[in-house]
Amino acid sequence: MARFSYNRQVLPSGMVVLSEQMPAVKSVSIGVWVKVGSRDEAGDVAGISHFIEHMLFKGTEQRSAQEIARAIDAIGGTHDASTSREGTCFFAKVLGEHLPLGIDILADTFLHSRLDPKDIEREQQVVLQEIKMVEDTPDDLVHDLFAEAIWGDHPVARPILGRKETVCLITQDDIRRHMDRFYRPDRTVIAAAGDLDHEQLVDLVARAFDGFEGRTVHADPPPPSSSAAVRVEERDTAQLHLCLGMDALPYAHQDRYALYLLNAMLGGSMSSRLFQEIREKRGLAYSIYSYQAAYRDCGLLVIYAGTSPESSGQVVDLIRAECARMRNQPVDPSDLQQAKDQLKGNLLLGLEGTSSRMTRLAKSEIYFDRTYDLDEIIAGIDAVSTDQFESLTRRLLRDESFAITSIGPVPQAALLS
Repeated sequence: MARFSYNRQVLPSGMVVLSEQMPAVKSVSIGVWVKVGSRDEAGDVAGISHFIEHMLFKGTEQRSAQEIARAIDAIGGTHDASTSREGTCFFAKVLGEHLPLGIDILADTFLHSRLDPKDIEREQQVVLQEIKMVEDTPDDLVHDLFAEAIWGDHPVARPILGRKETVCLITQDDIRRHMDRFYRPDRTVIAAAGDLDHEQLVDLVARAFDGFEGRTVHADPPPPSSSAAVRVEERDTAQLHLCLGMDALPYAHQDRYALYLLNAMLGGSMSSRLFQEIREKRGLAYSIYSYQAAYRDCGLLVIYAGTSPESSGQVVDLIRAECARMRNQPVDPSDLQQAKDQLKGNLLLGLEGTSSRMTRLAKSEIYFDRTYDLDEIIAGIDAVSTDQFESLTRRLLRDESFAITSIGPVPQAALLS
């Protein structure tokens, strides 16, 4: 298998610069990643990490918001951001020849945003509409409710967008305090992939981020404890939206490859057991899938189904029964090999673009403090034995560990009868 060429350099400030050169492409994706997300927020400013993501697009000391947008549009590029529970990313994708401008705009918005009180007030209304949009989308909202159900009031369970009552009270001082605390070089990773030269990248970053200094003083809270909670929100919807799941593994856990395979076999594709059993054989759901969410000290394995209210009890029973079969019956070696081939194919096909390569570089640095070669990842997948797989299924898929959340016109008694 062809190897990928990675470069890593730590600047005197402590900021890490990563790159991967992709000679066959003409574009470059650049991301400024900060190790701060919704789980790092105080309860009275819940949603501030996501709110800052919005505010850094509202103009700097040198450029208005419109000038930022025009500068990127003028070269055919894109500029966006995202916030998760443990990280915030500001990224741009431009042609390789425009790398200097891309870095200049990212650094300008990152370091010199105005944070005008009038912009803050206006953007609060935008984020409140975003929260309402999620509330009106039960197949999105049910996942937030599930995290709250299983992890309670721990910060990692909070909605990334925050809550209406906290977002509307965020002030300029709150934003500056949060950024002063977390937006520091030792929590920042610059990752780039595509048509680039590493030495030029490092030089551009060093100059653009000159003066960005300081160290973070922050103690991570203890990991959350889970409960097999049941949370039912009755609504007049056409479908019942349902999440079942349990505690899983942190991002860097030694059994993570076995978990990837478990998820693939359980509900990770159209050939998975849940998809075949519930949709293809019985027609009880259009959308049925599983996913694993991993964080630095905890994780989840979650199953989602959207089904008619009258079928909800049957779907819950079928999901539990399929999990019990996986827990109690030996895995067929051919099924395990098929899941391995699927994972490896998905991995390689998903890394054909510069954005996905840039993201993989950054997340590897954030969670492992190193870059994993693709050959290492594939070897990790191939190394999962039937014993390791079966041990993990017995440990995770215990019937008593299931938490359940639903949104729809079905009361709890009917759902669990």
